[in-house]
Amino acid sequence: MTLPNSFPAPRPQWLSHASAAVVTVALHAAVFGLLLHGWTPELTAPSSTQVLKTQLVSLPAPQPVVAAPVEPEPTPLPEPVETMVRDVVEEPQVDPRIEQHRLEQAELAYKRAELERQSEEQRVRERQRKQQLERERQERLEVERQQHEAQRREQLAREAQEREQAAQAEAAAAERARQAEASAAASRQYLPIAKDAPAYPQRALDKGIEGTCTVSYSVNPQGRIENPKALDDCHPLFIRPSLTAAKSFRYQPRVIDGRAVSVPEVKNTFHYRIQ
Repeated sequence: MTLPNSFPAPRPQWLSHASAAVVTVALHAAVFGLLLHGWTPELTAPSSTQVLKTQLVSLPAPQPVVAAPVEPEPTPLPEPVETMVRDVVEEPQVDPRIEQHRLEQAELAYKRAELERQSEEQRVRERQRKQQLERERQERLEVERQQHEAQRREQLAREAQEREQAAQAEAAAAERARQAEASAAASRQYLPIAKDAPAYPQRALDKGIEGTCTVSYSVNPQGRIENPKALDDCHPLFIRPSLTAAKSFRYQPRVIDGRAVSVPEVKNTFHYRIQ
């Protein structure tokens, strides 16, 4: 049966596949040739702030045309519909609340870091201050120890000096005692053995006369009185009893180098008082 001229002749399916294969091979050959000649495709780094959205659009298949008076011939297969892909790049929209929250978080993080830094600096200063105080305390203790040691040495030196002085004084006293003992053994001072009081003159008693009388004399090696005489301070009524009393005195003789000697100008004062 002959088809009317108003219908197009059907296109063989294998021809479409062959054409696609030829185009694909040609494209690959062209790309390979460009690579051999040093062509490098420019690669654009994707932006980190862009969002890629893909939208798929499909077209409906055409409806077949049916002729009533003629016998329908086989409907040709519809050609594949190409899918159109459109890349839509949109700028991201930032939520102000999210941005404000992010800024607040960043500010809080900065404040926390600043507080930690200040706290660390404070701890370092406090540690340094404690170390300084400890060094000053150690230095003060060392100074006090040195002062105490110096005072102890001075005290020991004073005590040693005092002991030495005491020893020297004891030695000097012992030496003086020894010399005194030796001198006493070799020499002896005269000492009174018997001294009788004079008789109060009756005339002086009758007249109520009181006074003193000093008598000067010498003590001989036998301890007796020689050459008694009254001095100028004697009242005339007291001269005779004073000389009489002085002649009765007895002394222990003075001994020098084991020999008794005379003692001149010995004085004795008699006091006359009416009781």
